[in-house]
Amino acid sequence: MAISITYRTKIIIKVEINQVDKIYQIYDRAYKQLFSNHEIFRELIQSFVKLDWVQNIDFSKSERVDKTFISDKYEKTESDVIYKVKLVDDTEIYIYILLEFQSSVDKFMPVRCLNYITNMYLDLIKEKGTDISLPPIFPLVLYNGDDKWNHSNKVSDFIKNNHILANYGINFDIFLLKENTYSLQELLKIGNIVSTLFIMEVDYELGIIHQEVQKILDNQGITTPLKLFLNYFKQMSINEKVDIIDYKELEKLYKTKEEVNSMFLTAIRKEKEELVNKGKIEGKLEGKIEGKLEGKIEADKITLENVKQRLKNLLTKKFGKINSDIENKIDNCNDIEKIDNARDNIYDYDNIADVLKLID
Repeated sequence: MAISITYRTKIIIKVEINQVDKIYQIYDRAYKQLFSNHEIFRELIQSFVKLDWVQNIDFSKSERVDKTFISDKYEKTESDVIYKVKLVDDTEIYIYILLEFQSSVDKFMPVRCLNYITNMYLDLIKEKGTDISLPPIFPLVLYNGDDKWNHSNKVSDFIKNNHILANYGINFDIFLLKENTYSLQELLKIGNIVSTLFIMEVDYELGIIHQEVQKILDNQGITTPLKLFLNYFKQMSINEKVDIIDYKELEKLYKTKEEVNSMFLTAIRKEKEELVNKGKIEGKLEGKIEGKLEGKIEADKITLENVKQRLKNLLTKKFGKINSDIENKIDNCNDIEKIDNARDNIYDYDNIADVLKLID
């Protein structure tokens, strides 16, 4: 599907000092929505945390912990999202994500993060009792400020003569993700919602964001993570962190895809009804629509088999390799609306069995 769009050159940032509190509230709400989505969380960890144990996470068993440990003093400049994950051997790990919204660097942020982690441990003890074994907690800090982070990630580096205490000194490191240190080439190579979000945050050309959103639409269709990303972009435009015209241009991609999907489904439904009336359902429906939507749109050929394969691909991407029973269940479903519904809503479910219920 080819779409002709004239791009504005750059995202326009125009935040005034007296808007800081308002912008923070938007960041807090929008970022929490983004990273509270399990698929976006998976993309963040798999794409940007290159540690050995990450490869063993069973993301289908991840759970979000609905708590916060941010201190009152910093509640306007940061937020947190917490997940409990399991490795393939059932080892339990908590991932604590600290979202930093300050435009400048706070050198003692690792100290605050240590405080949040210890408070989380105390909360676990209070909740589960003193007989429990405390789980490991991975401290991940996502920094999207403009200034370069030029301070240590280690608490011990802020303590003068800490080495004198040897094993009794405090040793605590954070895993810091600095959005402004990734090159455009690195982010384009990743090519998912999180990398596109990073591109937006570091203020690359809007045309590149269009390009990345178009790729996601072509490969995955309209999914919940994409809707959350576009909603975040919309909130930024409403509150003048990005230009409203830029958002409208981006919205065209989504609306165009939505309209095309609707037309495909209408055409396929009509053809299916005709085949039902003739008693000739053969498990393969083809539809093709060509037209112009604000420029030239070449509609892809969509068949029932294509939609089934896309569902299988998404299931594999989210839950890992699927077995023959699941493939047979999908192959035996000839209701394209059910298949398409499962594909569009796959990221709303944490269990593959719940997704498959949509095609029963």
